[in-house]
Amino acid sequence: MSKSTQLMEMAVFSFRLQRWFLLVSLVISIISSFKLESVSCSTPTFGNETDKHALLVIKNHLVDVRNGGALSSWNDSLHFCDWEGVTCGRKHKERVTVLRLEDQSLGGSLPPIGIGNLTFLRELLLSNNNLQGSIPSDIGLLGRLQHLNLSWNSLQGQIPAELTNCSNLITMDLTKNNLTGQIPFQFGHMSKLLLLRLGANGLTGVIPFTLGNLSSLQRFSVAYNHLEGGIPHDLGRLKSLEYLRLGANNLSGTVPPSLYNLSSVTEFIVTENILSGNFLSNMRFSFPQLRSLAIGGNQFSGIIPETLSNISGLEILDLGGNYLTGQVPSSLGVLKDLQWLGLQYNNLGRGMSGDLNFLNSLTNISSLKILTLAANNFGGVLPTSIVNLSTQLQELYLGSNKIFGSIPEEIGNLINLTILNADKSYLTGVIPTSIGKLQRLRALKLNSNRLSGLLPSTLGNLSLLYNLNISHNNLGGNIPTSLSYCRNMEILDLSHNKLSGSIPQNVIDHFNQLRSLYLQQNSFTGSLPADVGQLKNLNELLVSGNNLTGEISTELGSCSVLEYLDMARNSFQGNIPLSFSSLRGIQFLDLSCNNLSGTIPKELENLSGLLSLNLSFNHLEGEVPSGGVFTNVSGISISGNKKFWWRNPSIAPVTML
Repeated sequence: MSKSTQLMEMAVFSFRLQRWFLLVSLVISIISSFKLESVSCSTPTFGNETDKHALLVIKNHLVDVRNGGALSSWNDSLHFCDWEGVTCGRKHKERVTVLRLEDQSLGGSLPPIGIGNLTFLRELLLSNNNLQGSIPSDIGLLGRLQHLNLSWNSLQGQIPAELTNCSNLITMDLTKNNLTGQIPFQFGHMSKLLLLRLGANGLTGVIPFTLGNLSSLQRFSVAYNHLEGGIPHDLGRLKSLEYLRLGANNLSGTVPPSLYNLSSVTEFIVTENILSGNFLSNMRFSFPQLRSLAIGGNQFSGIIPETLSNISGLEILDLGGNYLTGQVPSSLGVLKDLQWLGLQYNNLGRGMSGDLNFLNSLTNISSLKILTLAANNFGGVLPTSIVNLSTQLQELYLGSNKIFGSIPEEIGNLINLTILNADKSYLTGVIPTSIGKLQRLRALKLNSNRLSGLLPSTLGNLSLLYNLNISHNNLGGNIPTSLSYCRNMEILDLSHNKLSGSIPQNVIDHFNQLRSLYLQQNSFTGSLPADVGQLKNLNELLVSGNNLTGEISTELGSCSVLEYLDMARNSFQGNIPLSFSSLRGIQFLDLSCNNLSGTIPKELENLSGLLSLNLSFNHLEGEVPSGGVFTNVSGISISGNKKFWWRNPSIAPVTML
């Protein structure tokens, strides 16, 4: 066979082979189309089954507490892209890009495997639920994830280092969980992070120095953990940082000088740590954008520098609880936006006249809402200019200083005050009647001064008042009946004064919320109003050291949550009420130095929580019960009564044998 003939035959064979392959392909295509058409007619399909399956796995691990909650729509009646909280992409229309189930009261846990299959997910937002268990490590498979918010749940365990693989992550918020362990040092590799919030957990260890690599980071919070060690100087490289919250940890050492370079910071919060040094003096002109400077509760020393006033936009300045000394500069008065000035618990002032001159400059700050000067060494007369402080002022703390003089009558100008605390000083004079103009006042503490005169009837105007403490003064007269209008009263302390007259029944019975009533060491007469027994929330009742008479009301036995009852050193008479056996919460009971008679109710031995019982110096007699507190020699005192006898002499105090 010639060569040309062979080539011709090969060409024919090749042509036939191509036709055969074409025919086979056509047949396969027809069969495939028929099969797909059959499937589509018999069984509807809803797009990407991988994403749908991943969502169903998540659903099976969650608990939808509310009827008709978010997960009720997660069923085959809807395309999974239409399920509540689920968003699919515009380009990839059947791939889940957002899972948002915030504030849905969801319980249960996140599946250990499943979420990682949502490979197109960009946002995973599950905050403010009640999720438990651990954070799944397969979240680290979500390479497209940009926003992760699992805050305000009850998640436990360690933060998985695999989250570092989410290289596109912009925000991560794990605040307010029960997470433990250390902050993964690998977090320093997530270069796109703008926000990292890990506060209010149980994290330990140190702040990783690698976080200084996060050059784009704007917001960083690890407050309320158990972190220790120093503040890494590497954080000074975070040039974009806007807020830094490191408070309520165990951080120690000094503030690194590199942090003074953070010119964009608006919040600098390191409160409640063990930091030390002369931080304020070293600040100079740093932090020009600062709005909040909170360094309270540390061990910083030095003075408050005049240059602090250069941070003109300051709104919060908390320097309390340190070792600061010297005078408070009047230049703080130029901080027009200041809302909170906290100087408490330092050693500011010299205990002399002029220490409070800076208050004159603070009258220029119309936005001031909280001023705390308590527990320093401020001396001198309380300036009358205090009444010219901002009418926006809500909380004023002056106590535990060496301030003397009187409370200005014009104190009523501060109409928005909710807390006025001027205790433990040397104030004299009367309580101004204008105090009644402070109708938003909820707490008034003037105790441990040298105030005199009467209780002003205008106190009755303070209908929101829940805490009134004017104990340890020289106040006299009666309890004004107008106090009955203070129906939110929870704590009333009039003890250690010179008050007299009867305890007005039509006042006490209006205090339905009262928890603590302190009337001891006055000169009250008459009987204890029976309506005290209607105070179902009463936890403490102290009326010792008065001139009260009559029988002890059986109604007191209705105070079921009463723990502390002191009626000693009065002239009560009659029997110990049997109803006292109903005081199931009682721990301390003192009826000593009265004129009580009869026997000790045997039922008192059933008060299992009673730790101390003093019945001494009365006219009691008969058998001493043998159970409960009566078996505790150190917990009972019955001396100075008539003849007692013990069924079991072995437990009787030696002085009674």
